[in-house]
Amino acid sequence: MRELVVERNKGTNRARMLAGYCWEWVKKGQNDTNCHDIKIGDFEMSWNLANGEPFAVSDTSVNEVGCIHTSQGLEFDYVGVIVGDDIRYEKDHVVTDFNKRAKTDQSLKGIKKLYSKSPEEANKRADEIIKNTYRTLMTRGMKGCYIYCTDPGMSEYLKQRLKEYHK
Repeated sequence: MRELVVERNKGTNRARMLAGYCWEWVKKGQNDTNCHDIKIGDFEMSWNLANGEPFAVSDTSVNEVGCIHTSQGLEFDYVGVIVGDDIRYEKDHVVTDFNKRAKTDQSLKGIKKLYSKSPEEANKRADEIIKNTYRTLMTRGMKGCYIYCTDPGMSEYLKQRLKEYHK
């Protein structure tokens, strides 16, 4: 997927990699493209750098992964979205799991405290936030969206849904 995004970015600077909040943002490496926050097998990339350049327009951002906050409200020609373990497909339905989100994720701040008081309400809120994150990320590409899922079940589920949609 990364190679496809890099290829689509050539000449236009309008393609980006994006991901849900399943990987910690390493603070000491926020300005170092060699500090890889996101690691999946032999794939490694940095979250978008905190070097002052806007992720959406920086020439080097194709070498980084953006999040909902760096891409919400913006449009690219193409996006490659990494779907993490916070959303999976199990036993014939989509499951969200806020425990699989990074501790640095501020969108779920207070959810564990709420869970101790009201598990049902916490799970409902977390489910909405997690699904909205991916819906937002996947709609940033105006010409196309590539998707990689860490969960094989979710990957297969999305493939089947797309086949049904394109019948």
